Parts: sequence; C-alpha cells; structure tokens
Amino acid sequence: LSSCHMLWYFHLCADNGIVVVEYTDNYTGVLSIDDEGLGRMSEVTLNPVVKIDKSKSIPDAYNKAIELHHEAHKKCFIANSVHTQVHCNPIVEPSAL
Repeated sequence: LSSCHMLWYFHLCADNGIVVVEYTDNYTGVLSIDDEGLGRMSEVTLNPVVKIDKSKSIPDAYNKAIELHHEAHKKCFIANSVHTQVHCNPIVEPSAL
C-alpha cells in the first residue's frame, strides 16, 4: 500500500511540476483477529513526509503537494483492492537545499 501510494504520488508530482527531494512513510496498521483466530488488516494509516524543492516547483506547490496525496490515494490500485480502511496523513515540508 505504501509503495503504491508513493509511486502514484511521484507520478502526479512530476506531471504537476512539483520536485520531490525526499519521501518517507512511517505507516502503521491494525491487525484484527476474529473468533476463529483468523487475522486480517482492518486499518492502515499512511504517514508520508515529503520534502519539496519550492525553488524548482510550481507556485503554491505546498497546497498542490497536499492535494496530490488525496489524488494518489484515489488512484492506488492496491488501496482500491483491499477491504481495509486506508487513511493518509501527509506532511509536506520545504527542502533545506
């Protein structure tokens, strides 16, 4: 899930003139066990932290970079293929370059 989201995000950023210089995701998940002892991931939360080069990106890159996380979530084929609740809490920061 995390990798699929990241790849869609990179693609959308490239198409929209946003230069990503760093990307990390400290994702978490909740494993639920039913009465028969069978487990499944019931919830996954993506916590991507993205650094963008504002000097090489479009104007208002910060707001667009946040918006593109929501778009990446909609397009992620893995997120669309699971019965798990998927949340995304993106953080976008300017690069120190």
